Amino acid sequence: MGTDYSELSRQRADYNALNRQQTERLKSLRRLSDADLARPVGEHWTVGVALAHLAYFDKRALGALEAWRRHGVRLELWVDAEAAVNDIRLPIWREVPPRAALEDAIRAAEALDALLASLTPEEVEAVRAERWAVLFRCRHRDAHLTEIEQALAA
Repeated sequence: MGTDYSELSRQRADYNALNRQQTERLKSLRRLSDADLARPVGEHWTVGVALAHLAYFDKRALGALEAWRRHGVRLELWVDAEAAVNDIRLPIWREVPPRAALEDAIRAAEALDALLASLTPEEVEAVRAERWAVLFRCRHRDAHLTEIEQALAA
């Protein structure tokens, strides 16, 4: 997709539509065979691992937003440690059946999309100011869905 989401954030783009677009793209992977879901994506990942990764990070964003909304926990505490988390969680993600990882990723994306769509305009501005990437989950989904599509096309 190649979208500059940081620029869209500054332009106050409709993050809900962009998130839903990527969730629909994720749902389209239901057409894949079990063999497709087991295909390699890079050196250490498979399609299923990439999907388990997406599910984890969408759930993490969901939890961060819920804690922020209910308890005032700053979204800044949701630090970018993706590489370390990936290394630590890789053995766990490899154990998740690929089709279950796909369905989990879809459920997590839908739940997060729903929560984001329920934010008041004031909450949106507060989240945007504190950690705009939480609104634009489409960015992370897009990157990994593109990797998956490229691996499947190879």
